Amino acid sequence: MIGKISTPRGERVQPLLYYLFGPGRQEVHTDPHIVAGWRHPADLEPPLRADGTRDFTKLAGLLLQPQAALGKRAYPRPVWHCAMRAAPEDRMLSDDEWAAIAHDVMDRTGLSPYGQEDEAVRWVAVRHGDDHIHIVAMLARQDGRKPGLPWERYKVRAACLAAEQRYGLRSTAPADRTAARRPTRAENEKAARRGLGEAPRITLLRQVTTAAASANDEEEFFACLGQAGVLVRKRFSVKNTAEVTGYSVALPGDTAKDGGLVWYGGGKLAADLTWPKLRQRWTPDRATPGRLRPDLTAEERNAIWEHATRTAADATAQIRTMTGTDPAAAADAAWATSDTFHVAAAMLGSRILRQAADAYDRAARSPYGRIPPPSSVGNRLRQAARLISAFAYLTQDQSMAPILLITKLAALAEAVAELRQSQQHAAQAAAALRAAERLYAATRPAPPPRPAPRASTAAQLAGLSFPAPARPAARPPAPAQPGPDPDGPRPPRRPSPPRPRRPNP
Repeated sequence: MIGKISTPRGERVQPLLYYLFGPGRQEVHTDPHIVAGWRHPADLEPPLRADGTRDFTKLAGLLLQPQAALGKRAYPRPVWHCAMRAAPEDRMLSDDEWAAIAHDVMDRTGLSPYGQEDEAVRWVAVRHGDDHIHIVAMLARQDGRKPGLPWERYKVRAACLAAEQRYGLRSTAPADRTAARRPTRAENEKAARRGLGEAPRITLLRQVTTAAASANDEEEFFACLGQAGVLVRKRFSVKNTAEVTGYSVALPGDTAKDGGLVWYGGGKLAADLTWPKLRQRWTPDRATPGRLRPDLTAEERNAIWEHATRTAADATAQIRTMTGTDPAAAADAAWATSDTFHVAAAMLGSRILRQAADAYDRAARSPYGRIPPPSSVGNRLRQAARLISAFAYLTQDQSMAPILLITKLAALAEAVAELRQSQQHAAQAAAALRAAERLYAATRPAPPPRPAPRASTAAQLAGLSFPAPARPAARPPAPAQPGPDPDGPRPPRRPSPPRPRRPNP
């Protein structure tokens, strides 16, 4: 189960109520009704008017009363909105089960603890679909106080995990800060309107991660971002104007409504891309000393590939050994593996390898944003990544060396999956396995193209020269009228009309 809190919070509750009880953007809202609230749902359900529309006057007035009592002390954005959704393969929950989930969310967040319904905030839970509900609360307590929301997202995640165990739903990962920030719906829709293959947030996450893996210090980091076409805005210390204390990145052409660029701080991309976490990459115990000379021969460049391949193979064996003896060193190797993935993907320009690197990202991160202590195997992987990156613009290698490296990286990802599985980190283990599958797919040769059909008769020649017009595709069932469930009972077949019998001779 997934719980998503809307950000930023809303200013007015009436438009949200109209949306929840309306047909929806694609007319997918069916039978909207209240399943839970600070009072009995039957007392809060908005009545129907004679014309079939809902009358929200009473419900909105009741929700707004504590907000009005706070006056100037009230929050400027008091509408708290959280959507709770079950997985598509989960069974359909009843209204009573959804109501219990909503009450648990309000209790864990502290907005409406059990037994304090008359003193806490006023809220309702609306169900207008089979697999989800919407919880709407006003951030004003009935006893005249303002509620606090510390760690609200982690508490909602805990409520989701409790619901999964209680009702036997699909298990999801805990909120351990290993997942990167996903694009919002507005960002995805904006990317689709502009014809982009992905949201700018995803592109920037990949570019910043690759630059961090390729750099040996902060100067090289910003230089790599500039070479990739990423715009950078640095934040400097007030006391020491030459000291960088933060950064944000943007893509050229990615503008907001006012025409200004959309900037993302490192922490908005991933937990390990904040400036303090990046600076830990370049400490002396992790940095690669010295500079590399650019005048290498083809044999020397091939030797770099072979060195990276051996390093990946050695890291695979050591991670399997350290899983039970030294998990901290194994975690550092898992983190450094991401550097090799991203650098190799950027150097080879492989779409499949890039997807593997993106899929592996979560497997590399330790829970709650912790940075593992440096290890010798992790440092060797980081050094191999920087060697490959230093000669990416020189290498036009067509030998089997990159293929061997990709194969070893796939085995390395499998070793990391075993490490995360032993640590009971299911989400990170699944991410590593997805990366291994994509890496193995990158090593398989592409299937040969099918030969064009050849005509052996005049009729076949005419058919190939004047192909018949394509038949229109069958339209999918309308959202409001879903088709029959393939796993459920099939509708009865209509009996065919009786055939006329032949007369007897």
